[in-house]
Amino acid sequence: MTKRALITGITGQDGSYLADLLLEKGYEVFGLVRRSSTLNFQRIEHIQDRLTILSGDLLDQNSLLTALTEAEPDEVYNLAAQSFVPTSWEQPVLTGEATALGVMRMLEALRRVRPQARFYQASSSEMFGKVQASPQSEDTPFYPRSPYGVAKVYGHWITVNYRESYDLFAVSGILFNHESPRRGLEFVTRKVTYAAAQIKRGLAKQLRLGNLDARRDWGFAGDYVRAMWLMLQQDEPGDYVIGTGVEHSVRDLVKLTFGCLDLDWQEYVVHDDRLLRPAEVEHLVADPSKARRVLGWEPTVDFEGLVRMMVDADIELLRHRQLE
Repeated sequence: MTKRALITGITGQDGSYLADLLLEKGYEVFGLVRRSSTLNFQRIEHIQDRLTILSGDLLDQNSLLTALTEAEPDEVYNLAAQSFVPTSWEQPVLTGEATALGVMRMLEALRRVRPQARFYQASSSEMFGKVQASPQSEDTPFYPRSPYGVAKVYGHWITVNYRESYDLFAVSGILFNHESPRRGLEFVTRKVTYAAAQIKRGLAKQLRLGNLDARRDWGFAGDYVRAMWLMLQQDEPGDYVIGTGVEHSVRDLVKLTFGCLDLDWQEYVVHDDRLLRPAEVEHLVADPSKARRVLGWEPTVDFEGLVRMMVDADIELLRHRQLE
């Protein structure tokens, strides 16, 4: 029998890669999309004719009940959120409504309409914030340092609460930074690769960045959605840290990116204090040993391969646009 999956946030980076994966595995895939003035299906246009798009919003309980009733999913992947950390400082209430309470609305809708479905919640390494131990595992205490991180902690714990209170198969993946050519331009990895490609092609002259010393565990989004799927195939629900276990600084990212294009990054990168966060998260690195042991999950793309993939994609994107 064909499995059915509902993905919130299907038009985002992770949602599009997850939809690719589930279609390959023979699923019928439904995507929840909120109505907005600028609908962007760019990341899923190559598969849009194979998807069923439903209208709904994590801010609206009734739309979630309707979507679950229509889709009758076996698996629900909650990837939708206000997911950009700097924006969470500018719009903290919206971030709380979507990224925190939105999870509860979905879980409550699931409990009422589709309690037999398996549920995945997209948790985040930003929950660790001011890290209390390094590397960070499933047992590391949370200390979020942004409204986004705080909202993700709520989403994480309400998922645990509904699992334990209502016997739902509900899991959280605590995913560390994961990137790809489909990453939005506002995120630092894509900001760097796109700007370097622009400079290489004579379309820009500089790149402004904030904290070059922040260190992150960066992996490939295509690898990480496979981990999401694996979590929902287990006999028992549980939470998992997903990352590579290797950390790099933003400076490392910049050096490697510009080096791929035979450019000296110091000639083009300008430090800008306005891009610093009110409370910085300096150092995040995963301990993914539980995922390796229980899920059999391993990343297939390393940091260098990821950066080169993104640089090549951005150079090709700009070349194509210049030809138009």
